[in-house]
Amino acid sequence: MEIKKSLSQVTADRLKEDILKEKKYRPGQKLPNENSLANEYGISRSTLREAIRILVSQGILEVQRGNGTFVLDQLNQVATSSFSTKDMKVTLKDLYETRLIFEPEAAALACKRATDEEIQEILELGQICQKAILKNPTSKERVASETAFHGAIIQACHNEFLKQFMPILNETIEKTFDLKINLDVIAEDAYKDHILIMNFLEKRDALALKSAVTIHLHHAAWTEELF
Repeated sequence: MEIKKSLSQVTADRLKEDILKEKKYRPGQKLPNENSLANEYGISRSTLREAIRILVSQGILEVQRGNGTFVLDQLNQVATSSFSTKDMKVTLKDLYETRLIFEPEAAALACKRATDEEIQEILELGQICQKAILKNPTSKERVASETAFHGAIIQACHNEFLKQFMPILNETIEKTFDLKINLDVIAEDAYKDHILIMNFLEKRDALALKSAVTIHLHHAAWTEELF
């Protein structure tokens, strides 16, 4: 059965199409202010913020504190070089193995390179995810918050090549929930793992964060009986 998308995900998809397909907003261009954009799409400001977070995690938008939200200058490069698995016979095990290769290293870089504002934003996204896990660990809101949290960490590593792996991150999370196997156990592990990830990031302990992200991915893969 098809899972109904959240309003924030639908909005993110619409905005993404306006940027990539319709060319309504060009690379480097600043988006309209929050009120105007929310009115244009007929949504609340909180829904718009979540949609923007999703597109930030995908490497399409960038939020500049005090300046606004911009379409990334590297958008054309990202669009032509991003990894896509739609034409590949990729298993969930393949995706987890790939995440284990790049994501712990990206998190370690984020520890060293993220601005204080970026770390604060990641911590806020982490708390949103924690609340979603406690409220309903299998809801579409939890899926979106998980993607936004992990995606923001990769964005904060400030490595344009590593950002190309964002689709792999998103697909791994989506396929994990589509399987509907041991999701309650995965949620319980994720809640505890997220606490460690946020604590080590806040302390800028790159080595500890790298280990915490590795353990987090192994927990999910083991529970899914992939390894």
